[in-house]
Amino acid sequence: MKASDLFVKCLEEEGIEYIFGVPGEENADFMMSLEKSSSIRFVLTRHEQGAAFMAEIYGRLTGTPAGCLGTLGPGASNLITGVADGNMDRAPMLVLTGQGSTDRLHKESHQVMDVVGMFEPVTKWAETIRHPDTIPEVVRKAVRLARSEKPGAVHIELAEDLAKLDTPAVPLSPRRFRRSVPDDKIVDRAFELLKNARKPVIIAGNGCIRRRASKQLRAMCESTGIGVISTFMAKGAVDMDADYCLYTVGLGSKDRMNLVIDEADLVLTLGFDMVEYHPRLWNPGKDKTIIHADFQPTEIDEYYHPEVEVVGDLAHFLWMINERLAAQGVPQFDTSGQKEARDAMTADLEEYADDQQEGKIRPQKALWDCRQVLGPEDILLSDVGAHKMWIARHYHCHEPNTCLIPNGFCSMGFSLPGAMAASMVYPQRKVLGIAGDAGFLMNVQEMETAKRLNNNITMLVWEDHEYGLIAWKQENEFGRHTDLSFGNPDWLGLAACFGWHGHRCENSADLQGVLRRALDEDGPSLVVIPIDYAENSLLTKKLGEITASL
Repeated sequence: MKASDLFVKCLEEEGIEYIFGVPGEENADFMMSLEKSSSIRFVLTRHEQGAAFMAEIYGRLTGTPAGCLGTLGPGASNLITGVADGNMDRAPMLVLTGQGSTDRLHKESHQVMDVVGMFEPVTKWAETIRHPDTIPEVVRKAVRLARSEKPGAVHIELAEDLAKLDTPAVPLSPRRFRRSVPDDKIVDRAFELLKNARKPVIIAGNGCIRRRASKQLRAMCESTGIGVISTFMAKGAVDMDADYCLYTVGLGSKDRMNLVIDEADLVLTLGFDMVEYHPRLWNPGKDKTIIHADFQPTEIDEYYHPEVEVVGDLAHFLWMINERLAAQGVPQFDTSGQKEARDAMTADLEEYADDQQEGKIRPQKALWDCRQVLGPEDILLSDVGAHKMWIARHYHCHEPNTCLIPNGFCSMGFSLPGAMAASMVYPQRKVLGIAGDAGFLMNVQEMETAKRLNNNITMLVWEDHEYGLIAWKQENEFGRHTDLSFGNPDWLGLAACFGWHGHRCENSADLQGVLRRALDEDGPSLVVIPIDYAENSLLTKKLGEITASL
């Protein structure tokens, strides 16, 4: 068959359901082959970056890669930001690009650049198809690498002349493998440290949002009472209502849960990604006894030097610990300080639950209302900006993967295309994206895609007319900030011209009702609120006063 047909057949064999993107003439043969597929849906986006973010969220929610597609040159470079974001946030995804004919790649030529070289730093593997007969092996390897822990992005390039060639090759059938499990002896060492600790605490990282890991973690905490502090991307690993849920850690300033880590005599990290929260912020004295448990060995870092490293399937490790607890009994741990910290943070979350402010809405109130209108399985996505800090601290979850925050590469423009993908994966759930006025406009063109797909999503825009997070950080360091202000469109007019429902809410008392109405509307809805970022400096002051020990 033709090479481009074989490529599509291989993707079908791997169970790929979606490819998002913007094609060019160099992927024309691939697109014609893809059009004949009965199992892969191509979703045309308005910018390649939006396509990459959609593939990222599909991968984060399903554990299976989707594809994002661009042509050579500018099409490929437009994918880069979203691909880097997905790769650093551990989302399995395939990056598919075209290339000029191989007879012109050795010289200066229109739109030709080293696309594989460009993608190498932001993917797990980047490769070009050198011969049509190798397509089955390249695709099989790409999908295996993308899915394997830690998941990430893989890039495949197909030149336009190779796509036209005939090949006798046929797809390779996927054969899944079970991840290796930790050795009994190293688990015994970890269990001994845990058993002899008095005030242990768990830091749950991105690896804990896998459902099997979350299930075993909850079983362990139910029996031991050990508190779990989640990183931003591990929200929902344990239920926010559980007594052992100690909310999140990850702000640059010291917060309430840092006090729990300060007093802990053992820190058990599970699926911890250093890109989220550097250990120098929670282990500045380099004196913590640490057990590292993850699918891979840890990064070498002077502030993160574990006493024991348990490498292998995370869920299986937790099962092994639970088996030992059942057989040997549960030690008596002192969790009184953890309860004190949880109670204090719970009070922070509830502080503005009944706020009646008019003209502007406090971040705390906005997120309280978001939590009230969304069910346990519904999904909230955060863009990047000052609102991300508030979401990280004030929005908590019942289930894994119900709050999606980009916290590795941290790219603005993530939430609108991400919300669209989430609604495609789970059309029966409510999906709410939150963005600042700056981040929302970075991929505003995807409003057309959302309308065309009739995605049932609601986008909540926090309007402050400036790059609020940068202003916050400059204020903290210099006592003032540079000019970061900008104008905004007529939001309701913008919604109308794209065929969206539009709402503006300026009073705190009305917000919950407006959100419920928007989430119940058919098709995409936009809600805009003037946000009261005077709370940023007040939070900085509050965090600066958290210095006492528990």
